Amino acid sequence: MEKISPNNILKVSHISASYQEGKQRKTVLHDISFELHENEILGLVGESGCGKSTLSKVILGFIRPDEGEIFSQVDHPQMIFQDPMTSLNPVFRIGQQVDEVTMLHNPEMSKEEVKARTLEMLDLVGIANKEGVYSMYPHELSGGMRQRIMIAIALACSPTLIIADEPTTALDVTIQAQILDLLQNLKDKLNSSIMLITHDLGVVAGMADYVVVMYAGRVVEKGTADEIFHHPGHPYTIGLMKSK
Repeated sequence: MEKISPNNILKVSHISASYQEGKQRKTVLHDISFELHENEILGLVGESGCGKSTLSKVILGFIRPDEGEIFSQVDHPQMIFQDPMTSLNPVFRIGQQVDEVTMLHNPEMSKEEVKARTLEMLDLVGIANKEGVYSMYPHELSGGMRQRIMIAIALACSPTLIIADEPTTALDVTIQAQILDLLQNLKDKLNSSIMLITHDLGVVAGMADYVVVMYAGRVVEKGTADEIFHHPGHPYTIGLMKSK
């Protein structure tokens, strides 16, 4: 059996996956392989429809691959979705939604301990009025604050891997920078690894240690951020650089 090296938390090995489309199956991932190291930010880059989000669902176990294997040393993976307004439930208060994650992973905790944990998470992601926000509904918060809540939910079970799927798409440039800085700081503080899924090369250039470039369901190039941005080899990657 293939093994994962001690300094890696995740190894994606020759993954292929498909969807049923009418009477036929459409392959959307073709022979995907890469590794993610401890305390590393991996940028998964590619245009819309290239298979980035599908790959994240395979890694999390939502989709069973047709071929290949996922080797993981991840205790708690979590995902941050790109649109917090549709990811958060509009009829529940913020505190209830963060509490739920803590209770699911820590059923032995009392209600008071769960709330204290939620307030700790809100403080960790930079929510100043944490007691007030705890009792608010999602529509009462700004886009940036809602995204911070999504990050707090992801952190509630102390994940060793955070998959951030276009986490700043719906935010303006100033708030984008704040959220990305927050993710960077939390990675170091919690000793987590991050898989950053994006089509924004500027985001990847400023954050990623290692980059995987996808096109039409395939990995066309991978390497350190320095290698990809300063010495791209594949025509698609070169085209991405010119469009940046």
